[in-house]
Amino acid sequence: MLKIAYTMAHGRGELDLLLAELALRLQDRGLQTRGIVQTNTGCETDQRCDMDVQVLPDGPMIRISQYLGKEARGCRLDPDAMATAVATVERSLSTPFDVFLLNKFGKQEAEGRGFRDLLAEAAAAGATVIAGTNPLNAQAFDEFSDGQATCVPANIDDLLAWYEQINAA
Repeated sequence: MLKIAYTMAHGRGELDLLLAELALRLQDRGLQTRGIVQTNTGCETDQRCDMDVQVLPDGPMIRISQYLGKEARGCRLDPDAMATAVATVERSLSTPFDVFLLNKFGKQEAEGRGFRDLLAEAAAAGATVIAGTNPLNAQAFDEFSDGQATCVPANIDDLLAWYEQINAA
């Protein structure tokens, strides 16, 4: 049985804060985490935030957004930076870990790119996998997990309770 879950939140940056807190709580329990969590910076103005990801557990911060101009409306994901983040996380999987966290199962993963292969590798290795997603990509995540993923409400207590329940056996 796969130990895989996803969670969704609708507020700006809410999911990022939640998964970063989850990573800290799991690490405080002595668990080895891998994957990435996101921090948004530069949100003080009405402009779009810069997106940085931290490679878990204590790896580098990588800016995955790119500035496309004040009026830009397209995707700001920097594909080269995303590739760097994926490669950095992939190298970290060579040491044992308990939990794989992904800040967002997004368009890249839904289309078979990004962190998708690493999620599959972590799940196949028996690690617990928890990813954030949004309603647009929830079905793709469910298909990725072959219908075995649990949707957990977006709050720290429910996520920790799910983790404890799935790993109690």
